[in-house]
Amino acid sequence: MAYLELNNISKRFGGVVALDEATLHCTKGEVHGLVGENGAGKSTLVRILSGALQRDDGEILLDGTPVAFPNPAEAVRLGIGMVYQELSLIPDLSVGQNIFFGQEQSGVLGMTSRRALRERCYDLFDRMGIDVADPDRLVNQLSLPQRQMVEIAKMIVHNPSVIIIDEGTSALGRTQIEWLLEFCRNLATQGRTIIYISHNLSEIRQVADQITVFRNGEDVGTRAHGEASTDELVSLMLGRKIGRLYPERTNEIGSEPMLEASHLRAGTRLRDVSFTLRKGEILGIGGLTGQGQEEIFRALFGIQRAQGEVRLEGKPITIHSPSEALSHKVGLALVPEDRATQGVLLPRSVSDNISLSVLSRLLRLGFIDRSAERAVVESAIDRFSIMVADVADPVESLSGGNQQKVVLAKLLATKPKVLMMCDSTRGVDVGTKAEIYTLLRELTATGSSVLWYATDSDELTNMCDRVLVIRQGLVEAELTPGMITEENIIRASMGEPINHNGTDPDELKQSAGIHAIRRHA
Repeated sequence: MAYLELNNISKRFGGVVALDEATLHCTKGEVHGLVGENGAGKSTLVRILSGALQRDDGEILLDGTPVAFPNPAEAVRLGIGMVYQELSLIPDLSVGQNIFFGQEQSGVLGMTSRRALRERCYDLFDRMGIDVADPDRLVNQLSLPQRQMVEIAKMIVHNPSVIIIDEGTSALGRTQIEWLLEFCRNLATQGRTIIYISHNLSEIRQVADQITVFRNGEDVGTRAHGEASTDELVSLMLGRKIGRLYPERTNEIGSEPMLEASHLRAGTRLRDVSFTLRKGEILGIGGLTGQGQEEIFRALFGIQRAQGEVRLEGKPITIHSPSEALSHKVGLALVPEDRATQGVLLPRSVSDNISLSVLSRLLRLGFIDRSAERAVVESAIDRFSIMVADVADPVESLSGGNQQKVVLAKLLATKPKVLMMCDSTRGVDVGTKAEIYTLLRELTATGSSVLWYATDSDELTNMCDRVLVIRQGLVEAELTPGMITEENIIRASMGEPINHNGTDPDELKQSAGIHAIRRHA
């Protein structure tokens, strides 16, 4: 018998139907995977369940009893816990204050005991088996993966019976993802009900007992663990079959270097990295999260001050700012990790966002040539198949996948020589990923090059011509064709020698797992 039932749930936003009589049934002790393209209705459904949105039609039953969630507080009271895709933390409060917000225990004179808050945090971290951060540290000082872990801890402290993870791994590194999957399985064995949403089908297939597919606001099929292949799930999600997720390379890589970095150093993490990116090549950057990979991109794009030498097409260059990097005479473009805060201006229109990067080329006597701007925008929308009703619509009204397409469209409008991708397909649906992969192949076929950091080893192994594995701010290994495997990426990430004997990579994943934090005195 289902413990949680959502029956015939409908939701409309004006003339847009987000959910059309959608149904989802989950039992106790089950991890239920929820998949579908961006805009398929998954997040709308669970936001209704969490009290963040109100349904127009349908019913929700919890343990056989009809329930309503007029607000998130009522949902929490009735045992619904949710980790949102967009983080809900308060940046200027500490880790501990965020986790126990509204549950602070007062000490002498009614003041919250800082020591007691720390102890409660460490107790929680120990029970969860994670190492997050000092409970006194401000959230705005944390990395994106650390903030995501705090978000999970903030949810679990309420001891919910139904736990919703909405793209909870999109900001996490490999070891943290492995921890979360195991954590979900453990919670299920305790009798909790887990709803797990992810665009990463390998995660879903690894953790879920049941998988429900959403498309265009409807549930279009549920499959038990092991019943459906990845191809079948993708076909259900798209309503059609795709030929290949990863396109084949059709162009030859040039012998001449496009971008060279020698002894690049930045901050405290990037210690000494050298590499050569050739024309028409996709060079992957791998390794465990936080080993200096992001600093490579920040340094090359002029965001972070760095030491070392950089050469573009054989000529030394010094980049002081992102605008200089994007300029026509340089030609470096960066697709950032966090599109919402670094890639687009969410309240501004699709048109404004796309044209912003090439504004100087659209000026005529100090005024914007609107016909030229319109041509650029319409060409980008057509090329990237951006689903938008009107170019004047704000970017924040688009699905996550279409927002990412706007970022790419904006940057590729500059016609870059080198496109730098900083883990920028996380949280993007499989259909959009396939389109992005094809666009990257088309880009390299024209002679441009791609420098690509990804936490998804599957992308590195299937899309890259070479892979550099970064460990402790240094190049631990360079993997060339024939050596680029998930196993070798994991081994190099852990400082192990490259293996040619077929060791099971699952054993390596387990040994790279996160250990519980030790309590400090």
